Amino acid sequence: MSGLFGGTFARGGAATAVSDAAWFAALLDVEAALARAAAATGLVPTTAADAVTRACAEPAGLDLATVVAKAADAGNPVPPLVRVLQTAVGERDAVAVHVGATSQDVVDTALVLLARRAISAIDRDLALAAEAAAGLARAHRDDVVMGRTLMQQALPTTFGLKAAGWLSGLDGARLRLAEVVATLPVQYGGAVGTLAASQGSGVALRAALAAELGLVAPAAPWFTMRLPIADLAGALGAAAGVLATIAVDVVLLAQTEVAEAAESGADRGGSSAMPHKRNPVAAISARACARRAPGLVATLLGAMEQEHERAAGAWHSEWPAMTDLLTTVGSAAAWLVESLDGLRPDVARMAAAAGAARDPELAGALAEALTPRLGRGAAHDEAAAAVREAAAAGRPLADVIAGRDDVDVTELLAGGPDVGEAAEQVDAVLAEHARLTEGER
Repeated sequence: MSGLFGGTFARGGAATAVSDAAWFAALLDVEAALARAAAATGLVPTTAADAVTRACAEPAGLDLATVVAKAADAGNPVPPLVRVLQTAVGERDAVAVHVGATSQDVVDTALVLLARRAISAIDRDLALAAEAAAGLARAHRDDVVMGRTLMQQALPTTFGLKAAGWLSGLDGARLRLAEVVATLPVQYGGAVGTLAASQGSGVALRAALAAELGLVAPAAPWFTMRLPIADLAGALGAAAGVLATIAVDVVLLAQTEVAEAAESGADRGGSSAMPHKRNPVAAISARACARRAPGLVATLLGAMEQEHERAAGAWHSEWPAMTDLLTTVGSAAAWLVESLDGLRPDVARMAAAAGAARDPELAGALAEALTPRLGRGAAHDEAAAAVREAAAAGRPLADVIAGRDDVDVTELLAGGPDVGEAAEQVDAVLAEHARLTEGER
């Protein structure tokens, strides 16, 4: 994406990794690797493969404008690209161009290469966001903040545990993407998957091609069995979900009425109508990019139903959908790095909100104190009745509890917020993060 909205939706390295130039580079990389693999299996002269490799390494010397102009008429860019390469290397060496392959072999393998390169850029930003979240978890390990469930205040937790949850999600997204990338397969089957045009060397050529590109060599083509694309879509969609969840947390914490966190950056977040506004633009933009992902994932999963040995339309729909999915997830990750790097939690504000909202915690403590005598169900009902009494009278729950003679009021009302084992869990997440990232820093 370029132009007016490119700054928001084409941010970070993934957008560059799936540009038109990057697509051409991937297609040419496949053709060059195929020529070398064919030479390695004795199908073409090494000199011819070298000529193809040289031509592919210098795209500026190729008539790529003709490829663009004729791609739609051919149904994909490979047929005109093959003709351009054959012209570039000359009649003698053209024997090493596109050996035994069909267009889908080249497009699918190029898409896999493109995805691997884009995910490398996405992973860098996910790693940076994870480090920022880890820093927040360490710095605010014991700082109390109100936990919120169903958009309502619930019980106290810590900002450290909230940030540790972000960290765990980001690390999990990285692991899932890495697992998918490690299993990405080459595509090589020829016209209908039989390898008939490879002179009995097709299986060996496929293995050599996979080795050239650092991909897995499958036992058979996956022309219409699109599990590799579905795996990519699923892992990218899951990453987008993690990014969106963290972004919306920041957006909600930055609400004026909450004001428990704010993004840095005085030059960002203004309003055209209200001079006082400081919008959390990085988190908002991360959320906007991530929200585009589910529809693209649905397109890719919907395209899995394909006919016979080559799909008529479903396969073609994958190319822009995967390109856009990689771009939007990469943009969300890049924005989240900016948001978390400059995030400023307001510890005093969080503590004040937790202190002013002790009723939920006290209700739970009252139920716990009554349980040995009444049983868990009855104790819960008794505590709920006390909450209703306080609400009806417009009084703090502490005042209602203070009038009871069936619990130890002094012990019940003493002390600060109970955050349970939050600190221990923060430490566990940080330790797991350190194990996962050992050697990266």
